[in-house]
Amino acid sequence: MRSICLLNALCAGEPDPKQSRTIGIKDGLIAEATIEKALHQYDIVIDCNGLTVFPGFIDVHNHGAVGIDVNAADTEGLLEIGKFLAGNGVTAWMPTLVPDTAENYRQAIAAIDGAIERQRDLPVAQAVGVHYEGVFANEKMCGALRPEYFKKFTGSELDELPRLKKGAHMMTFAPEIEGGIELAKELDRQGWIGSIGHTHADVTTLDAARRAGSSHVTHFFNAMTGIHHRETGVAGWALTSPDVTFDIIADGIHVVPTMLEFALRAKSPEKVLLISDSIAPTGLGDGTYALWSEKVIVEGGRTRNERGSIAGSVITMLDAMRNLVAYGFSASEIAQMASANPARLLKLDNRGAIGVGKRADLFGWDEDGHIRFVIIGGRMVENFESA
Repeated sequence: MRSICLLNALCAGEPDPKQSRTIGIKDGLIAEATIEKALHQYDIVIDCNGLTVFPGFIDVHNHGAVGIDVNAADTEGLLEIGKFLAGNGVTAWMPTLVPDTAENYRQAIAAIDGAIERQRDLPVAQAVGVHYEGVFANEKMCGALRPEYFKKFTGSELDELPRLKKGAHMMTFAPEIEGGIELAKELDRQGWIGSIGHTHADVTTLDAARRAGSSHVTHFFNAMTGIHHRETGVAGWALTSPDVTFDIIADGIHVVPTMLEFALRAKSPEKVLLISDSIAPTGLGDGTYALWSEKVIVEGGRTRNERGSIAGSVITMLDAMRNLVAYGFSASEIAQMASANPARLLKLDNRGAIGVGKRADLFGWDEDGHIRFVIIGGRMVENFESA
């Protein structure tokens, strides 16, 4: 593996983002990050003058892209998604499954296992686990999910779900369903990341779920009760509970810009994650697509299924970043929400920041809003295309 030196790099997430630094990369890790000249010799030297270097984005909620759906993908398909994501600043991701049959779950998990085994030396965003969205959801808050596959929790249903050989396991669930609090306890006991979503739980139930170990909320404002001056709602609970974090879709459609900025500022970037909630048509443009046993229409960047519901997004994390830049958020705030906070949620201690000993997952961003280079695991990604 060739060593890399990034000179004159402005680093997103640093206390003084205007102080240029030298970032040295050896054996897949950041060997130095200093305001001084390089301490070592390197094989490749890149002058980053005019660029901001970001830690690679980590997308914890992604259903697919470039025509490939995670529920139906084989290993090659997942690697193709990873290639597309890499070109858009994502260096790690959680393939996300919608409710489906047991057989489709088994095939999907086998494909993710295969991608994890093969991806290490490939220039693709690295799959770091699996996110089951909505297996245990509230039918009244199903959104684009298929309620015919929803489950209640009576004690054994979590053990019946296929699991990866290695990697993080995340579950979006509604704590008010039958057995929901016991499910939260079991998720915590077995090391899953429990995330509250597709729910209209009351505050008492939400507090019980939090005490049971689930203190994160999926796609804030969407598929949950909102805020009312006489009813806190799930959204109000998430905003006002100091130890609760949430993720949000910054496409300007799922949450309009004024409410998006309100939520991020009210909660603070330290407690928010950016997600794409990307679906298979992402990267393909407008059209009508077959997805999840129905037709999904993409028009003007907005998705709609046959039931009239928004069906995920067609943005990338890079698109979300551009939107937040336009709304006035700083590079450091974006790095916090798109890299550091997802790494913390997934307990990926060696990712999500630019620091000595961290995995070298980085990209360079220019003043015109384009990615100039991507590094994954210390390797340059060649011939990438960003959206």
